Amino acid sequence: MRIVSGGQAEAMVNRLAARAVTLSKLEPQVRKIIDSVRRGGERSLRRYAERWDGLSAKQSLRVSDEEMTAAWAAVSPELRKSLRVAAQNIRRFCEWQKPKNWMRTRSGISLGQAVRPLESVGCYVPGGRHPLVSTLLMTVIPAQVAGVRNIRVVSPNPSAEVLAAAAMLGVREFYRVGGAQAIAALAYGTSSIPRVDKIVGPGNTYVTVAKKLVSFDCAIDFLAGPTEAVVLSDSGVQEFIAADLVAQAEHDPETLAVFITTSRGLAGSVKLSAVKLAKGNPIAKESLGEHGAILIAASREQARDWANRIAAEHITVEAEDLPFIQSAGSIFVGNYSAQAAGDYASGPNHVLPTSGQARFRGGLSVADFVKVITVQQLSAEGFKRIAPVVEYLASAEGLPAHARSVRVRCEHA
Repeated sequence: MRIVSGGQAEAMVNRLAARAVTLSKLEPQVRKIIDSVRRGGERSLRRYAERWDGLSAKQSLRVSDEEMTAAWAAVSPELRKSLRVAAQNIRRFCEWQKPKNWMRTRSGISLGQAVRPLESVGCYVPGGRHPLVSTLLMTVIPAQVAGVRNIRVVSPNPSAEVLAAAAMLGVREFYRVGGAQAIAALAYGTSSIPRVDKIVGPGNTYVTVAKKLVSFDCAIDFLAGPTEAVVLSDSGVQEFIAADLVAQAEHDPETLAVFITTSRGLAGSVKLSAVKLAKGNPIAKESLGEHGAILIAASREQARDWANRIAAEHITVEAEDLPFIQSAGSIFVGNYSAQAAGDYASGPNHVLPTSGQARFRGGLSVADFVKVITVQQLSAEGFKRIAPVVEYLASAEGLPAHARSVRVRCEHA
């Protein structure tokens, strides 16, 4: 990890603030896969799944209820207990988070909103070097709380742990397919996988490019890039800070891990602790070496400004900094709010915006699985009060039929 200050630190923040997901190089290759599945349907999907996802020629794409139930029975009691507790916490937070129906009436005009769930969603669960059980929980549970009727999970070569979690949640549609081909199947449908209204969940670069390419035909959550972790502190515990940076760095060699402080002494201590912790973790070691940095700010105000400009996926701050953080995927406050707690079991979602997208949105939430539809009901008296305004504005825009739709009601009111 590099320790930088002054103009060098400012220049680094500028570079980080301008970062983006770069996808253009893979687009031709991914577009070919998507077009093949869109045209060839099930046959093309199976061909890709057998080539890349470990699907055998005799296997069904769809995981049976019996297989999921067997996986639940086979995993350890400790895992079953942990899954139940994590799911309970996530579900409770989602219930608190869910948008509500409401209606307000004033002067004969009633206005409000109706919250309606999406009909169908596709949840992508990565199947790379680690079985991401937590991603299954974080994508399926908010969809369930929202009331989505058809939840379709896709994951390449799913592990027993992932299938066990699916059984616990009562997932009824689980398909052993991943990559761009799975995204194409969800977006356009095949004979075995019906199309969905929205696709959520992180994946590798091929998945991200595929989500981008289908986003004109099927809604998506956002485009996910490498993991990002920022810690902003002048007086935190060096071992805790280093442990959080190393924990996020082990996700991917491209992980961004940044510590921002005004204390040179703490900066040096955190660097030593992080290097020591990463020694036995080759992915974290590479990530910290290539993308880790400690930024020395001249003041607390500058440190906060840098944090907001970086707009990281995860950020840990001290309590007094919380009101000043405007852009982040998820905020962790204080020494004992480990970022890993949010990754698994505290309740808030771990599917979070990266590459600066936290400037304009937060993490996945129940709101991503519902439509908020405005509702209005005007009484005759309420309508007559607003009619002159509507008629005048319609006439000003040169839309006589709009104005006439108001006058005709006034004549009968």
